[in-house]
Amino acid sequence: MAGHSKWANIKRQKARVDAVKGKVFTKISREIIVAARSGVPDPEGNFQLRTAIDKAKAAGIPNDNIDRAIAKGAGKLGADNAALEAIRYEGYGPGGVAILIEALTDNRNRTAADLRVAFSKNGGNLGETGCVGWMFEQKGVVEVSLVPVETGRKRRSETVQIQEDELLEAFLEGGADTYELIETEDGTVAEALTEVPNLEPLSQILKEKNYRVSRVELRWIPGNTLEVNDPDQARSLLKLMDALEDLDDVQSVTANFEMTDELLSLSVA
Repeated sequence: MAGHSKWANIKRQKARVDAVKGKVFTKISREIIVAARSGVPDPEGNFQLRTAIDKAKAAGIPNDNIDRAIAKGAGKLGADNAALEAIRYEGYGPGGVAILIEALTDNRNRTAADLRVAFSKNGGNLGETGCVGWMFEQKGVVEVSLVPVETGRKRRSETVQIQEDELLEAFLEGGADTYELIETEDGTVAEALTEVPNLEPLSQILKEKNYRVSRVELRWIPGNTLEVNDPDQARSLLKLMDALEDLDDVQSVTANFEMTDELLSLSVA
């Protein structure tokens, strides 16, 4: 999990930049549209929609945009978005790194062509369905902010330790498989993994116990990883990841590489 968490942290920083460009708004709005279309257009009765709305609010998307996306998914603003479908693509990056891509598209041919170009320009290649998917397992992820805004007279480290002990009990009660502490720009967070059907019950239990749940999502976790040590390979790989994530139709990109913080920093440079 360590390498994956480092990359996730890098992506958090990049997401803030992308939010300014409106890229995050577009991607999350599509999630809301599909979620509203696949279930009832009411977040109270649609966990997928509720999760997408929470993500939208965390990204600073205005309520009017959220309501419009829900209305589109419900078919109240025409059927233009009815063609949006979720597709998973698979491929290889430099050095044989396995890459899994989730997309929402209304044109499979366009999306596949864009992905093929991104791969070929950055030392990789788009593969056939199933070529690397077997290396990944989908898990539910719940992220909890450990340190509250006000810590009183207790030192930050003491507060984190106390909360971690209590949170471990809550994770066990909620059926979490594993958890990991991660340092982010906003402070310490605990990221728990659970089985997909248990994602909603776990997040609900944590909220009932008044924990600050900052992220709830489904994520692909690699079963095995490749260590990347060569700077040139690392630079090409990170450039490929960026190119894939920049595509409008792409919702998420997951890979099975590990690399040092120094090499990962090439992504932010």
